[in-house]
Amino acid sequence: MTAEEVTNEEQNNIPMEGEDITQKKDGGVLKLVKQEGTGTELPMTGDKVFVHYVGTLLDGTPFDSSRERGEKFSFELGKGQVIKAWDLGVATMKVGEISQLICKPEYAYGTAGSPPKIPPNATLVFQVELFEFRGEDITEGEDGGIIRRIITKGEGYTKPNEGAAVEVCLEGSCEGKVFDKRELKFELGDGEGLGLPSGVEKALTAMEQGEESLFFIKPKYGYGNTGNSKYNIPGEATLQYKLKLTTFEKAKESWEMNSAEKLEQSIIVKEKGTQYFKEGKYRQASVQYKRIVSWLENESSLPEGEEQKAQALRLAAHLNLAMCFLKLQEPSSTFNNCDKALELDETNEKALFRRGEALFAMKEFDRARADFQRVIQLYPSNKAAKSQVALCQKQVKEQHEKDKRLYANMFQKFAERDAKEEADKGMENGGGMEVEESGGQE
Repeated sequence: MTAEEVTNEEQNNIPMEGEDITQKKDGGVLKLVKQEGTGTELPMTGDKVFVHYVGTLLDGTPFDSSRERGEKFSFELGKGQVIKAWDLGVATMKVGEISQLICKPEYAYGTAGSPPKIPPNATLVFQVELFEFRGEDITEGEDGGIIRRIITKGEGYTKPNEGAAVEVCLEGSCEGKVFDKRELKFELGDGEGLGLPSGVEKALTAMEQGEESLFFIKPKYGYGNTGNSKYNIPGEATLQYKLKLTTFEKAKESWEMNSAEKLEQSIIVKEKGTQYFKEGKYRQASVQYKRIVSWLENESSLPEGEEQKAQALRLAAHLNLAMCFLKLQEPSSTFNNCDKALELDETNEKALFRRGEALFAMKEFDRARADFQRVIQLYPSNKAAKSQVALCQKQVKEQHEKDKRLYANMFQKFAERDAKEEADKGMENGGGMEVEESGGQE
């Protein structure tokens, strides 16, 4: 019997066995365990799962096999990347488990099928083996710093943005001990003032309303190498947070605001950022200054006479961001914001000086010296710039001395190597002559 000849009636006459794992209990997905897995943990929504599978029609005709390709198949569970039957079935499996899934059309490829191998209204049989699953990495660079395991999926598709008002239930733990359990209402960007690590706010921006998830937060996004004395968290500790996003209200996006609103809000958040900076909350302050940049950087429809005010706010935002990143020891971000400030005011004293500081921290002493010398040229009374020039010159001199020693040693080694090669060559030539002479005597 060919695939095209498999009819619904013939399929229904073939005995099917297994546990009905559908929520509706409509027999749409039957699961039969062929080999038990290990452990007790099951994959969660959003986890990346790695499987091998063999797919056949009910008459045994194969249509797909990852084993034949010799490469495991991976997908994010519960995200609609595969047929419904797989999202349901794999969610019930343990690592090492092999199960058979019998999938009715409404949980597979439906009335359309998947030509040419899968006919319309086909019930499919999959043998699936689960090898591994891991949480979803929600960091921008996917550096493994914040891993999510979804306990309860949220509603809708929108997520909180910077400045959104959120209501959240949280439980933070470290090495199995709960250190923080609260219900909070706050604006994203204000979390540091509530004792929350940056990773929690990043986690919330990835969540949907009503979602409950576990987040594993590495030190970079937690309390870093210093830890947190209030909660008795040691340095370099990985944190675990259970978060439930009860509700949220998004902050207005740039495109939702007119020019007057953007200017008004920029003044408000500038003051907010300044307050955070005075309190030593540099990360929170930077969030506020970034909002000014996002609102005003590409604004082209300002009311008459307001362009100068907007430019002054943008300049202040970039200068303040540069200062925040200096405090946070992030020189490349400092450098970038100084460049932006100098595009707005090419002789700005603070921008030139802070860019010099960033370059010094990046060990680019020649370029740093040039910036400090430019400050002195424009603002002769700046004593700090004169001191920095002297420091740069000292570093440049030390670097030159170091390079001289390095190259001297290098040339010495080359000279020794060349001398040795010449000596070896001479010995080879001399040895050959001696053999010839002794040969002649014979």
